[in-house]
Amino acid sequence: MSGSVEVRQFLLRQEGGGQVSDVGGLPGQRSGQAEAPRVSDDQVRRARIAVASGALDVEDCAELLGMLGLTPDDDGNVPAQR
Repeated sequence: MSGSVEVRQFLLRQEGGGQVSDVGGLPGQRSGQAEAPRVSDDQVRRARIAVASGALDVEDCAELLGMLGLTPDDDGNVPAQR
C-alpha cells in the first residue's frame, strides 16, 4: 500500500505546502485543533479524485479513502474535516 504515501505527497504538492516531517516525506502531526486550518469541501473532493485516479481497483480506492479520512461516517461527516 505504498500508494497511500504517494497520494499524501501528491496532495501536499497540489496544496502548495503543508507541514512535512523528515520521516519518509509524510505529513507531520497537527499540533492543535485551534491552529489547524479547516479542510474545505473542494479539498476533500480533489483528494477523492486523486485517490480514485491512483487506486488499483474499487477495493483499493475504498481502503485508501478510509485511511485518509475521506469516507463519510454514519452521520455524514468526513473525518478529515473535523
